[in-house]
Amino acid sequence: MNQSDLNQEKIVITGGPSTGKTSLILGLEEAGHHCFHEVIRLMTLEAKSQGEITDFSTNPIALVSDPMNFNRRILQARVEHFQEASTIEKATIFFDRGLPDVLAYMDYFGQDYGAEFIEAMETNRYDTVFLLPVWEAIYVSDNERFESYDEALAIHDHLWDAYTRFGYQVIEVPKDTIANRVQFISKKLKL
Repeated sequence: MNQSDLNQEKIVITGGPSTGKTSLILGLEEAGHHCFHEVIRLMTLEAKSQGEITDFSTNPIALVSDPMNFNRRILQARVEHFQEASTIEKATIFFDRGLPDVLAYMDYFGQDYGAEFIEAMETNRYDTVFLLPVWEAIYVSDNERFESYDEALAIHDHLWDAYTRFGYQVIEVPKDTIANRVQFISKKLKL
């Protein structure tokens, strides 16, 4: 652990599909913050190109030929982001989704996970978690987002449960403009 890690805050921005999460992360970057981007969209595109996903009707976690391996890869990528953050000379680092998101989605799809997943949650702890509520007015499905609006609501509940189960106090971000959401988070963090 380097000296900067002692004072560094690791902040998760999470939420189900269609919450404005990606737009908020981009807004935080524009405000000068370092942000780690979501890994699953890139992994989904990779799985599609390799023919691992042929049915595009639901989340790739439920469609890939080896869901456990896919989840391990997501988990590992998020652990790598978490560890890399300690090498960045910034007091506050934002993450587009955190490690408990992996368990939330696995719970949603009824997938089992072992001790390696639990250990990763306990070893890599964030300082603050912001959860964005599903927002029907901005709901859109696309080539990497397969969930229906009702599924998005259920995923939101699983996210809340996963983070609180690991002792996080979850702060819900109000539905608002990107600028106002950035300001809300900045005030909460006293940035």
